[in-house]
Amino acid sequence: MRKITEIMKERNTVSFEVFPPKTDAGMEKLCGKGGMLEKLYSLHPDYISCTYGAGGTNVGKNLEVLKKIRADGCCTPVTHFTCIGNTKDSIRAQLQTYLDNGIDHMLALRGDLPFGMTETGGDLHHATELVSFVRKEFGDRFTVAVAGSPEGHIACTSLEADIGFLKQKQDNGADLILTQLCWDVDQFHRWLDAIRAAGITMPVDVGIMPILDQAATINMALSRNGCALPRELTRIISKYWIFPNPFDKEPTDTEVSSKKASFKEAGIEYTVRLIGEYLACGVNGFHLYALNKYDDVARIAKEANLI
Repeated sequence: MRKITEIMKERNTVSFEVFPPKTDAGMEKLCGKGGMLEKLYSLHPDYISCTYGAGGTNVGKNLEVLKKIRADGCCTPVTHFTCIGNTKDSIRAQLQTYLDNGIDHMLALRGDLPFGMTETGGDLHHATELVSFVRKEFGDRFTVAVAGSPEGHIACTSLEADIGFLKQKQDNGADLILTQLCWDVDQFHRWLDAIRAAGITMPVDVGIMPILDQAATINMALSRNGCALPRELTRIISKYWIFPNPFDKEPTDTEVSSKKASFKEAGIEYTVRLIGEYLACGVNGFHLYALNKYDDVARIAKEANLI
């Protein structure tokens, strides 16, 4: 399989993120014959990444999914890898297992701390340390992607400080940037100019979260990322607001079904326009969070002319 960074020198990449289901039935839907992975292959992605569960759990399923992608030979498998709960010895052993199975691309992350935790619970505490450790132990055997936060990481004191940490990741040996959720294209453009001015030359792969559900959209923006909701997006949310609120499992709104359908349609159209705006910024790739839902992400990729 070709390195992602090599492809990016020639053209924009297109890729998808999936997550490892917790059940055997879910794994069959993802990895079985005619499943989600086979459908995604029909879109000819350059790579597919696979997350962990919360707090670095579900590693076994993560490896199972990635081994399937590798064996199918249709695109490059990329593993997420976090510091959560990992000692240096366990990191070394896990990464060697990935290499032994032909998986040599990774997204190096600190990881979202599980509720109630204030530290990683492992030997490494930041992605900068993880990148440095990987290079020390494995040299250039891994292509290493790192997260970039166009609005600044929620735990960082300032955007400038966050860019400083991103520069440190590059200095420690990272190869490319995969951005975190950001719907504010103007801020993204300012961030892109700022990282280039800071001497960060790594290619930028934009993470795209499809807007399909009100509650999920609000949750993704606010629960972990502290992201701005642009005016146009908030108008869509307000127009199809489900009463009393979209998080209520038993809403009183008599139009809930039609509102959900209308919101999803408007959200897909918004996501397609967003991709066009990012393309104009001069990025190097698009990484769509597939949410293990083929039809919606395929429609977005096709209407945005990514495939």
